[in-house]
Amino acid sequence: MKMKKMSEKREEAFQDIREKSQVEPDIGMILGSGLGDLSQEIENADIIDYDHISHFPTSTVEGHSGELVLGDLAGSKVVAMNGRVHIYEGYSMKEVAFPVWAMYELGIEKLLITNAAGGLNYSFKPGDLMIVTDHLNFMGGNPLIGRNDDEVGPRFPAMTEAHPQDMIDLAREAASEMDLRIMEGVYAAITGPVYETTAMSKFQRTAGADAVGMSTVPELIAGTHAGLDNLAISCITDKVRDNPEDALTHEEVVEVAQKVKPVFIDLMKRIVERL
Repeated sequence: MKMKKMSEKREEAFQDIREKSQVEPDIGMILGSGLGDLSQEIENADIIDYDHISHFPTSTVEGHSGELVLGDLAGSKVVAMNGRVHIYEGYSMKEVAFPVWAMYELGIEKLLITNAAGGLNYSFKPGDLMIVTDHLNFMGGNPLIGRNDDEVGPRFPAMTEAHPQDMIDLAREAASEMDLRIMEGVYAAITGPVYETTAMSKFQRTAGADAVGMSTVPELIAGTHAGLDNLAISCITDKVRDNPEDALTHEEVVEVAQKVKPVFIDLMKRIVERL
């Protein structure tokens, strides 16, 4: 059986979404662990389960609902992913990135990505929010490996364009308006589902990482390939410690994300207002 081209998959996903919503979004959003409640702020919402969209991967992780929400937020038309999938669930990098290409097909020009991350920077504390100014890909793969989708982007996109300065400045302004102490730094992506060893954490700090997580970079690569303006925000859910006795659990990650939720929602709405 002949494999479908990515352009065919994008079109099929687009048609499935269009059957259930006529919203034409300018902004795409990916909501990370414990941060999905932002989707409840979307007005005039059309909600579509991932199961009803061709080629959309479905999440198996607590804190990720698995629905696409289209509607109005802070004066803009948006499409939000309430829940994402991860490499560690058994999906390929292309499958993880596919929703970005589907949102591109819907017409988005801006992509806002959020995640829960461990704080490697010793100055960070749980509950901090961090603007991602750059990233390190320790996932051992890339969603662009294989035949290039020339209709979307070039064969060799420059990742120096993954974090546009004007988007970073916009997030700074939104945080300043709130009198919010916001951090900035480099996000390191690992596959998971294991948390780091002490040696790996030391290596990541030495490599220049300020935070570490199990997502975001595949979507950033896909967004950059498609020419989107990306902005990634991390919720620092814990400080990655050098003491093995202080092991982290996923439940603790979700708990901290829930506590910071009101501030996070306020920040994201102010960012959307500026786009």
